Amino acid sequence: MADEEGRGPLDPRAGDPGLDKTLRPRSLAEFQGQAELKDKLGVYLEAAKRRGEALDHTLFHGHPGLGKTTLAHILSLELGVGFHQTSGPAVERPGDLAGLLNSLKDGDILFIDEIHRLSPVVEEFLYPALEDFKIDLMIGQGPGAKSVRLALARFTLVGATTRAGLLTPPLRDRFGIQLRLDYYRPEELALIVTRGASLLGARLTPEGAREIARRSRGTPRIAGRLLKRVRDYAEVRAEGIIDEAVADAALTKMLEVDAEGLDSLDRRILTALCERFGGRPVGLDSLAVAVAEEPNTISEVYEPYLIQEGFLLRTQRGRVAALKAYQHLGLVPPNSTPAGGESPLFPPEV
Repeated sequence: MADEEGRGPLDPRAGDPGLDKTLRPRSLAEFQGQAELKDKLGVYLEAAKRRGEALDHTLFHGHPGLGKTTLAHILSLELGVGFHQTSGPAVERPGDLAGLLNSLKDGDILFIDEIHRLSPVVEEFLYPALEDFKIDLMIGQGPGAKSVRLALARFTLVGATTRAGLLTPPLRDRFGIQLRLDYYRPEELALIVTRGASLLGARLTPEGAREIARRSRGTPRIAGRLLKRVRDYAEVRAEGIIDEAVADAALTKMLEVDAEGLDSLDRRILTALCERFGGRPVGLDSLAVAVAEEPNTISEVYEPYLIQEGFLLRTQRGRVAALKAYQHLGLVPPNSTPAGGESPLFPPEV
């Protein structure tokens, strides 16, 4: 069932405070996956430590649930500095941001999640703080108002966004470090699941870890959530041991996550494209109405994985189910047109 904001059971944006407190790694060494990113970040951290300087402003971007917030926490722990957190929508006025900035100490990290949602006025106010570590405050009103420049500690802004393309160029260019997080490989997720099981005190076999990992959509947050639910199933119905068979039963029967990692909404999306619309290109709004889900949830949470795994194509004329979708659902794809014609599965705009 989706929650009140339209977030499905495998939506990586749906937070789990207990999971975050228990399973989140606390050092770069504990952080599994993203090897190239970790290597770069390790160099930047070591250089900042040796110079005794604040880390350059850093931007993490990528799909939800891949570890952007976790990495921001790790930066503060590795550097031994304070951590202050907010989000783009929460900072409504420049005064809100001024209070945050004035409370920072040298080297502290200010983490702004969903930074692309900062208002233009707040964003403009932030620029001198990022470049010169100063902000301009207006004192008083009317003809007697005057501008006062306030010096700030040399802090590090860490921004996170799921939609890097919505960042304005002036803001994006002020981040000296820009790192993208990609989906994780199953073997990386298996290590994350194994570590999580150890912290939770769950008895997990390597085969059980691999089964959970390959159904986690390449996303650590989903892997952790599935692990906790499979652990519940194992404790009640399988003497607490999570092997391949137990994991398969819990994921398939209770959580409705199939062997490809698709949940019920994924299958509803693909079924609507294949059956209701007959393989024709479909607009996002029409697809959202057909599956009774919010358009943003489909485009930001479900589509990226379906596209990457080859189930769905996004064309200029709309969304189209790929051949793999028909095969996965056990459906017969529409007949291709004669040689030289246009296939309904692969329109020319692809």
